[in-house]
Amino acid sequence: MSSFGDESRKSPPGGVAAHITCKNAMEAIAFYKAAFGAVEVFRNMHEDGERVMYARLEVNGGSFMLHDDFPEFRGGAPAPEPAGVMLHLQVDDADAWYERAVSAGAEASYPLADQFWGDRYGHVKDPYGHTWSIGAPIKTA
Repeated sequence: MSSFGDESRKSPPGGVAAHITCKNAMEAIAFYKAAFGAVEVFRNMHEDGERVMYARLEVNGGSFMLHDDFPEFRGGAPAPEPAGVMLHLQVDDADAWYERAVSAGAEASYPLADQFWGDRYGHVKDPYGHTWSIGAPIKTA
């Protein structure tokens, strides 16, 4: 992967992008590739060669960033819990995306169902504590 200063490191284009902390970012990157078809755009490793300082992944036309936990940069404060934030994927086939995530190791935390607002929608929790909602328009035959 590229290193800092390289043009391919560019931040996501405008708007808001999630930047999540994972206890094992290398493992998380592999999980997101398997679960959501993520494409790794950039990775910068810490000088220890083991922890990810910054990585950017693209999923289904959007992007998010992630890194390992670095207690030394928090002055010893406890790591933030991922509670209270949900990452949403609006996709073409909610059943296929949901099943792929569960097959890759995500926990089915809110079963897929047709919802009153017109989406087939459910939640999975990834092995790193982050909740992902998955939705697609209800298919009509």
